[in-house]
Amino acid sequence: MKKLVILGGSGIGMLAASIACDLGEYEVLGFLNDIEPIGSEIGKFKKYKVIGTSKDVSQFLQRKDVLFFVAYVGMKNEKKVYNKLLSLNIPSNRFATLIHPSAIIPKDFCKIGNGVLIAPLAQLGPDTVVEDNCIMLANSYLAHDSTLKRFAHLAANAVVGANVTVGLACHIGLNATIREKTTIGNFSLVGSGSMVLEDIEEGTIVAGNPSKKLT
Repeated sequence: MKKLVILGGSGIGMLAASIACDLGEYEVLGFLNDIEPIGSEIGKFKKYKVIGTSKDVSQFLQRKDVLFFVAYVGMKNEKKVYNKLLSLNIPSNRFATLIHPSAIIPKDFCKIGNGVLIAPLAQLGPDTVVEDNCIMLANSYLAHDSTLKRFAHLAANAVVGANVTVGLACHIGLNATIREKTTIGNFSLVGSGSMVLEDIEEGTIVAGNPSKKLT
């Protein structure tokens, strides 16, 4: 059985742990967390210990049987969190990809990278690309010919139309909708419930219906 170390904490981290358990292919060794003390537990019902901090990644990399999942979400600090991910120097082939069995993925019609999480009932259209370390939460949808660049996140019920590029480390909020043939610039954040009708520049926060630039 594969060994899994999760970087992060509750929320996305526990979702990753639950999918890993559902798949029946992983033993979750615990969490690397930079806030909670080593030895403390994460989780309300099923609990996992904090077994180190992000500085301990190199130690676990020495174990060839260990894979990693990065459960970081930037939320206004997208570029900072993305750079932290890169600084960990985890090879792409050491990331665990966690796809829930209920996710809808056209076989042989998509390209999915390493370290990706696709939650229950999330769906991909044909000719989509999901790069390394992306997260698609429950009921999110990526339409045909669209791309999620590395470390992009779709929150629950987010809908990305056809021929869209969602840039590096972007966060698309709950119930947001991205119009077809648009580009979401790297490190941008789309607020919950937003309707995006035009391209968004890099590092921008937008919200509303139709969406408007906040910063």
